[in-house]
Amino acid sequence: MAENPFFAPSSLPYRLPPFDEIREEHYLPAFERGMAEHLAEVEAIAGSDEPPTFDNTIAALERSGRILDRTATVFFSVAASNTSDTLMEIEKRVSPELTRHSDAIRLNRALWARIKRVTTDDPEQAWLLEKYREDFIRAGADLTEPEQERLRGLNEELSRLSTEFSQNLLKASTESALVVDDAAELDGLDEAAIRSLEKDGRYVLPLLNITNQPALAQLTDRGVRRRLFELSVGRAPVNFGLAVRMATLRAERAALLGFPDHASYVVADQTAKTVAAVEEMLGQLVGPAVRNAKAEAEALAGQAGFPIEPWDWSYYAEKVRRARYDFDADAMRPYFELGRVFRDGVFEAATRLYGVTFTERPDLSGYHEDVRVFEVFDEDGSALGLFLLDPYARPGKRGGAWMNNLVDQSFLFGEKPVVMNNLNITKPAEGPTLLSYDEVNTAFHEFGHALHGLFSAVRFPRVSGTSVPRDFVEYPSQVNEMWVTWPEILASYARHHETGEPMPAELVEKLKAAERFNQGFRTVEYLAATLLDWAWHRLAPGQEVPDAEAFEQAALEAAGIAFPPVPPRYRTSYFMHIFSGGYSAGYYSYIWSEVLDAESVEWFKENGGLKRANGDHFRRELLSRGGSVDPLASFRAFRGREPGIGPLLERRGLV
Repeated sequence: MAENPFFAPSSLPYRLPPFDEIREEHYLPAFERGMAEHLAEVEAIAGSDEPPTFDNTIAALERSGRILDRTATVFFSVAASNTSDTLMEIEKRVSPELTRHSDAIRLNRALWARIKRVTTDDPEQAWLLEKYREDFIRAGADLTEPEQERLRGLNEELSRLSTEFSQNLLKASTESALVVDDAAELDGLDEAAIRSLEKDGRYVLPLLNITNQPALAQLTDRGVRRRLFELSVGRAPVNFGLAVRMATLRAERAALLGFPDHASYVVADQTAKTVAAVEEMLGQLVGPAVRNAKAEAEALAGQAGFPIEPWDWSYYAEKVRRARYDFDADAMRPYFELGRVFRDGVFEAATRLYGVTFTERPDLSGYHEDVRVFEVFDEDGSALGLFLLDPYARPGKRGGAWMNNLVDQSFLFGEKPVVMNNLNITKPAEGPTLLSYDEVNTAFHEFGHALHGLFSAVRFPRVSGTSVPRDFVEYPSQVNEMWVTWPEILASYARHHETGEPMPAELVEKLKAAERFNQGFRTVEYLAATLLDWAWHRLAPGQEVPDAEAFEQAALEAAGIAFPPVPPRYRTSYFMHIFSGGYSAGYYSYIWSEVLDAESVEWFKENGGLKRANGDHFRRELLSRGGSVDPLASFRAFRGREPGIGPLLERRGLV
């Protein structure tokens, strides 16, 4: 394996991983060598005879594990976006090994003793030193030997269960797809969409990783809608048992580390700090959201002529939206062609706000033919980094949309960022890729994460880019959504894919008038998922859950969010965010971040909107800092005051 591409840094521009050279058989040897070398480096740091300093301890740890970093970054990126049976088997094998590896470092007593003795007067170093100390304490560095042994077992089992949960869900998204024999059953979908679903003489509509499947808004056959909904909420039932086991183990681990429950353990390391702070914020939203949703349900029932069921909501919401606002969401789709949305929308907004420009690099490739690579330049022409876009859904790609780093920016290594956005847009059988308004919004959202990574200007990889608290990381991406309908940006990209004509002004006005409609539904489905996550992770150590589905229902009722026509955005069995995505007891972070987002949008509007001075201020005070400073201090430096919930309530029509 001397030619294993992971054994040396990439020679490609920006150290882009050499995907053309990487084979499945390279991963295991690279993981094995990477972990072995990393442990040897850590042992050398821990066993040094020199007095501990920031450079020979903390910076040395930052410099360690390079082969492992390269391997894990590429492997988990590809496993999420373009997996195979072989990669799934590798993931099952290496996930618990990586957990054991992490524990071997964080529970190394000699290393921990050195870290505790390090001092520094440099503010950036002091912040990173404190992060390391928090990491080690939260990982169990101060526990006794028997306690650490139990902790290792808990971590390893949780790692294995998380991988199993994710892989079950990936299979279920295909196995639980809606399959029909007659295209007439798909009436309501456009002809191009129906053609793209044809497979071996039948029509297969795979599930996206949410409860409320987008096709429910279009399918005219109520029976087919019901089938699709029931497939959606009934998928991966085996995951209920895994979820119970994971929640139970997390509660035990929290107690071992000195916390009353897993939620308390999680939020102590977030900007929220306490469960009381989270519950106070959520409590202000539940009542108004449910009232709005019930009022919306009455309006939909009036349109339908019968009480609304969950599979009816989206379909009749569109009818009421059209009746009230004369707005048809499908009428916007011809104006949202994928290439133009990015070139003249997503990229154009970044150019006007921050001065950055984008040049496609067809000479550079990703792990799949659909991946496009762009070089990003600052206003002065200096190279900033690379942006990769993987827009299409495919078998072997997990649902949803996300951003990840392929190379972390750091001055320590002299590395510029390589960031990636994954979307799940249906690839048409032929012709242009036309997006829905929601898909356009998602594209701007994920690019907000990309900007957070691209603009990072920090020394150490540990605090690079989006390495910030979970309940802060969504904030910059949500702010970037504001440019979707900003007049100059919308006029630039929203043009008919055949004629080039701009979207009619009246359609834009109807969109803005209709935006608050259905906010009760959107808020309730989100809060229901959030409070479900919260209930699983407020379990007390030793508390038993004999029936996961009964627990779900009881949790929603106890929180005052149970409203049958509006089920949670995710049920337990396919709630990948919290059982396999790093958001356990953290799904609240979207609405927590939206408080900051709504405040920031107000600031941009107060200060003239899409102006370079505004972009420079946001970039300097917030996007460039990564996790190198207190995130709320960054917010205050940008906004000039503490955040308040008022703008969020106004935005969602909950005042």
